Amino acid sequence: MAFSFNRRLLMAAGAAVLAWGASGPSNAQSPANLRFSAVFSEQDIRAEMMKRFGEEIKAQGFVLQPYYGGNLFKQGTELVAMQRGNLEMGNIAPQDISNQIPSWSIVTSAYLFRDADHLKKVFASDIGQQLRKVASDQLGIHILAPTYFGARQVGLKPNKKINTPEDLAGIKLRMPGGDAWQFLGQAIGANPTPMAYAEVYTGLQTGAIDGQDNPLPNVQNMKFYEVMSQVALTSHLVGFDLLAVSNKVWNAMPPEKQAAFQAAADKVVEWSNQEHVKKETELVGFLKEKGLTVYTPDLKAFREFSQKKYLASDLAKSWTPGMLDKINAM
Repeated sequence: MAFSFNRRLLMAAGAAVLAWGASGPSNAQSPANLRFSAVFSEQDIRAEMMKRFGEEIKAQGFVLQPYYGGNLFKQGTELVAMQRGNLEMGNIAPQDISNQIPSWSIVTSAYLFRDADHLKKVFASDIGQQLRKVASDQLGIHILAPTYFGARQVGLKPNKKINTPEDLAGIKLRMPGGDAWQFLGQAIGANPTPMAYAEVYTGLQTGAIDGQDNPLPNVQNMKFYEVMSQVALTSHLVGFDLLAVSNKVWNAMPPEKQAAFQAAADKVVEWSNQEHVKKETELVGFLKEKGLTVYTPDLKAFREFSQKKYLASDLAKSWTPGMLDKINAM
């Protein structure tokens, strides 16, 4: 009898412990880990942007796990990783989107966006909503915001001065892989050469390439100025990527959580954009101090050459009718 009584007491105590565990702190929902992959370095302004974003979304129950320098996924593979469920967030190049959605190549064309503010306005407009919807429907990603990282400029190792696109004939200009990137190189008159971002410094050093095109903050971060002699301020492309989260993660959030997540992204991206604009102005002087020649070529000649190339290309055939005129008028 005593044994039976004690047994019942133990069972009751065990049930009480289990009940407490089910309702107590140990059963609180664990934070959702969001792996984030980007090709930029830890010294990049956008790395600080993502640190701030990670702090902002903690209140929504998320833990950001950032990977920089292409250490988790190589440049150009982040989008596919998100589509396969191997990555929750990424800094996606619009060129990578255009590889799967040809109509997106319009936003990768030279001399389309005038500056960071124009880029922001376009993506905040009906055009931006249209671009976002197509990416969501066809790729399974939710675009939070375009992340501006500076106008792309031509940096060269040879001393040959560049004034018009014709001056770039025969110049081996490193461009990322992919048709949209390679065509951009042709559209400014160069001989585009695909090469991974992490290999550019060595490529310039050894002469495997004659030059590269990147915004000035990237030139500083990656120390490309150590193996270049000049920078031609062609400003041929407003450089931006897209801060994106997988639809699986986005659609799992209730509306109020989505709103907070989006607000956090808008806040940190705006900070980053302003920091890049400020940095670009400062870096002209920095590069000159490092002994580089920095000058502005004939931008009218570059713009006309590039636009003719694009409008005559197969890429333009995929563009949504009327979108180019709407962007130009904005």
